[in-house]
Formats: sequence, C-alpha cells, structure tokens
Amino acid sequence: MHTTNYYNTFIAVADDCPINIAEVPPQKGDDKTVANIQFEMIGGDPYKYTSDDILFSVYKMKNKISENEVEREREKFFSKGQPCFRSSPLTKRYGWGVHSNAEGKIAIYPVESEEYKKLSNDENLKCVKAMRSKRV
Repeated sequence: MHTTNYYNTFIAVADDCPINIAEVPPQKGDDKTVANIQFEMIGGDPYKYTSDDILFSVYKMKNKISENEVEREREKFFSKGQPCFRSSPLTKRYGWGVHSNAEGKIAIYPVESEEYKKLSNDENLKCVKAMRSKRV
C-alpha cells in the first residue's frame, strides 16, 4: 500500500503561487472542486484527518462511491502511488501551507499568517515546497 502522509512536515506554497494572501477556493457551479472539498475538510477540522483520509474522501465524493464499496475502493486507490498535498490546489494556487504533525494529521495555514511564518522556519520540521504549476 502506498501513502501520501507526511509526518512533522510543513508544505510551503509553491514558488509560482499567484497570490500573497490566501484565498478560500471558489466553488464553480453546483459541483464542489477538489480545492473546495479539501479546504472544507481540513479548515473545518484541523488535525483530524491525514492526507490519505482527505485525498481518498475527495476521490470517493467525485466518483460517488457507496459506503459498502469504501474499503475495497480505498485499497484499490492506494495500491498505486497518488499525488500528495505538494500538488494540491491549496498549496499551488490558493496560498495555503499544510502542516503534518507527528501523527500525520494535517492543518492548513494562510501564507500571510504568523503561524505560517513560524512553521516554515521551524527547525524541528521538515519543510518542503509545493510543486510549481509551470516548468522553469
């Protein structure tokens, strides 16, 4: 089984993130975007979910997976590698840093906040950048 979970890690926004102040991802039409679902789950319950929990929940919602199929589909989903939060629209486009604690549970912090600055400079955390949207 593959995992996207990080531990004691801070994912800073991408170098080419187009904004300096974090934005709540806008909803497009009636359907929620990946960014909307991620933002609502993490923002509403910081340090409740792991990256794997969030990414599979988005997949489950987008693919309308029924409750009796969840266990089998989760196993199938993580049987191959999945993109982690370094490729999330929250970190690449909307200006949110992602902190993973020692248990792998995550929370988000706006790029302009004191908490973001503190986490991005914390020597006890591994700090990685979100993936760029454009090639250099």
